[in-house]
Amino acid sequence: MTAQARVAVLGAGSWGTALAALLARHGALTTLWGRDAAAMRAMAQTRRNRRYLPDSELPAELAYSSDLAACVRDADWLLVVTPSHAFGELIDAIAACGGRYDGIAWATKGFEPGTGRFLHERVEETLPGKAGAVVTGPSFAREVVDGLPTAVTVHSESPWFAQRVADSLHGPAFRAYTGTDVLGAELGGAMKNVLAVATGVADGMNLGLNARAGLITRGLNEMLRLGVALGARAETLMGLAGLGDLVLTCTGDLSRNRRLGLALGRGVSLRQAVADIGQVVESVQTVDEVMRLADRHGVELPIARHVQRVLHEEITPTEGLRLLLAREQKPEYPEHFP
Repeated sequence: MTAQARVAVLGAGSWGTALAALLARHGALTTLWGRDAAAMRAMAQTRRNRRYLPDSELPAELAYSSDLAACVRDADWLLVVTPSHAFGELIDAIAACGGRYDGIAWATKGFEPGTGRFLHERVEETLPGKAGAVVTGPSFAREVVDGLPTAVTVHSESPWFAQRVADSLHGPAFRAYTGTDVLGAELGGAMKNVLAVATGVADGMNLGLNARAGLITRGLNEMLRLGVALGARAETLMGLAGLGDLVLTCTGDLSRNRRLGLALGRGVSLRQAVADIGQVVESVQTVDEVMRLADRHGVELPIARHVQRVLHEEITPTEGLRLLLAREQKPEYPEHFP
């Protein structure tokens, strides 16, 4: 690890704050950037993110800023941590800043809204020549900032940059693995949010642990089918970026996507459920991009399809369950899979 690496973490939500705190504790000279100058000043004064992580004290070594150009100019590498709908706008702003940073990593999960492009495609188009890496895996921000054991994976087509990011993140309670399957890692991180809605709905309807396990397993099957069609490696989706994140998001009540499903399964309206959660729920937008990819490549995703119809309020959760259970009996895996 380069102990004095200068890192700018761009995005001061719960996950950005948690990763910035982690990097600072591990010796990187870390600055956390947010758009709201008053909020950043308050964080610097109180060493707390009162909105997203009010019970967690942040390290004294962590710096705060609302000056994007200065953060980009002074950093050795960047870590973007925003919701997917804000990702493209921030990448454009970074490009306008210039800077001599070596590479850009992102811990955002989802697709570019409207186009369905993977986030790495957006980075490559806007920041050509810069190394890129995705940080993903089963990781709730609250547990990371509190120092609980966590494992993630960093994928990049530039192995040296993946190693640099992983070295900065890695520590006594935080394991960071590396890989080179950027597309597979991004697909797992995005698609698990859609599948977490399905398991949340089942639990909200009190359908039992058998139903939850079945949905997780068949959801993984859907993730693998789409991943193979897109050229992802099956082992990526069987690892932290796929199965690991899927299990966490489908079973952990800190997941906003699972909580959305729980509310829908209990009869709460979509609008009210999202309002009650009070933060971005990635599945609401991601589901359309997942199904656009599936339709383009001729891949059948019945669970994701019914989640889409529920989130578009075309059918109720009860109707979605009935339609899933009415599907024809078939072999669990075709002979050619994966």
